[in-house]
Amino acid sequence: MKNTIKYDHIAHFRTSQVVNRGETEILFALHGYGQLSEFFLRKLSPLFKEDRLIVVPEATNYSYLEGFSGRVGANWMTRHERASAIINNNQFLNGILESLWIKYKEKPKLKVLGFSQGAATATRWVSQLSVPVERLILWGGGFAHDLEPGMAQEKLNDSLCYLAIGEQDHFLTPESLQKQDQLVKDLGIKAKKVYYPGGHEIDVELLEQLLVHHIS
Repeated sequence: MKNTIKYDHIAHFRTSQVVNRGETEILFALHGYGQLSEFFLRKLSPLFKEDRLIVVPEATNYSYLEGFSGRVGANWMTRHERASAIINNNQFLNGILESLWIKYKEKPKLKVLGFSQGAATATRWVSQLSVPVERLILWGGGFAHDLEPGMAQEKLNDSLCYLAIGEQDHFLTPESLQKQDQLVKDLGIKAKKVYYPGGHEIDVELLEQLLVHHIS
């Protein structure tokens, strides 16, 4: 007989700096499959600014990347017990945001980046947030296929949403892009597609533009 239990769990996240309470924006950056927060944050180091706090949560599912030893990576979920994983991810991310949010008298703008597998997790998270998201950037990934259209549209109606697509990204096929286009249409979300010449990696110069400017 299958049973379920709730318990306290220790999870980790990294930040670009110690909170100085002078930040005007907080960027939550969700890494991709098999990555770790330490190295993902390092890739974003050119974006570090005193008035920008970058927060990189580390997914709580770990595995060896090859065989039974060596490098370890983290992932947000697999198809096994996915419903529980979605709940756990949302609660984990909510907890991080709440712990930071209370530090500010004047609340910073909240911006969210989801890279690869982290993109779907990011969209599930922002779709249940009570805090407004100023912009959502999905890089090398897209909206989760199981979002509730009404809820997602309501939460993101006033948000800037961007889909960053690498012209050499072998993970993004014409079929997957077509399905994503239809999903965005069904969700009723306005999302601007931005193309860049690279592959399945983040172009920090383009990311900076997407974080700061309104690209139409």
